[in-house]
Amino acid sequence: MPSTAQIDAVRRFSRFYTSRVGLLHEGLLGSPLSLAEGRIVYELGSRVSSTAAALSAELGLDPGYLSRLLRGFEERGVIEKTASATDGRQRILSLTASGRALFGAIDGRSAEEISALLSRLTPAEQSRLCAALRAAETLLGGAAPAAGPVVLRPPRPGDIGWVVHRHGALYAAEYGWDETFEALVAEIAAGFLRTADPKRERCWIAERDDAVLGSVFLVRHSDEVAKLRLLYVEPAARGGGLGRLLVRECLRFAAGVGYRRMTLWTNDVLVAARAIYRSEGFRLVASEPHHSFGKDLVSETWEREV
Repeated sequence: MPSTAQIDAVRRFSRFYTSRVGLLHEGLLGSPLSLAEGRIVYELGSRVSSTAAALSAELGLDPGYLSRLLRGFEERGVIEKTASATDGRQRILSLTASGRALFGAIDGRSAEEISALLSRLTPAEQSRLCAALRAAETLLGGAAPAAGPVVLRPPRPGDIGWVVHRHGALYAAEYGWDETFEALVAEIAAGFLRTADPKRERCWIAERDDAVLGSVFLVRHSDEVAKLRLLYVEPAARGGGLGRLLVRECLRFAAGVGYRRMTLWTNDVLVAARAIYRSEGFRLVASEPHHSFGKDLVSETWEREV
């Protein structure tokens, strides 16, 4: 059973969002429509046609109440009904020209209001919000949206701090490493921000549908040797080849800017990462027991020609 605090949190957000998007105004988005009427117009405007039964199921509206709303729409010239070509018992609903003009007005006004709402946030905050909303929709039973392509992009303001945070949180949860590991990641990340040479050093952020899925850094070790650092993949994105994609991007870039060899440092408990390195042609060249991050570990150095 959910706790009282969890119930209160959902109710609080519902009240907040209802107020923020103006659902309590007398007319929806400045139109003469109620919220229920607006939803019907939007659903009909978003498709070629529908039926009363389909609308009732999709919107969770009582069939009798929906029938009264549709009758009012028909009398006002907003919708029209035609006989189904495949089922004589069904009447196909569609918007008239007047109805489509009404749909266009409320759809445009909605886009403007949401754009204004999002414009108050930074790009990173917009991405976080959209990812959270997708997660909420899926958890509450909505159909998961089709996943977009994975994009590898340069870091934006806030991304490097996010990478440090996720390393600290994930390695603590999965391996029990303490805060000294997060401190090490922060030092590496800060050094990259201060001194990275964009011609020979890079960071890639892996992203899908505005959600960060992972990252990797390539830094100069010497004129001929590049070093792969801070490879990580979010748990939900693992198993689909993203880690390998990030490593291959490092190799591609290293070859393109003239490095002859690539090296990396890891630990033997990072089994999945080690499997990627091995499959991409790296070989283990050194290992050493050490006590770091609150654990007894075995460090490993891997290398390969570029």
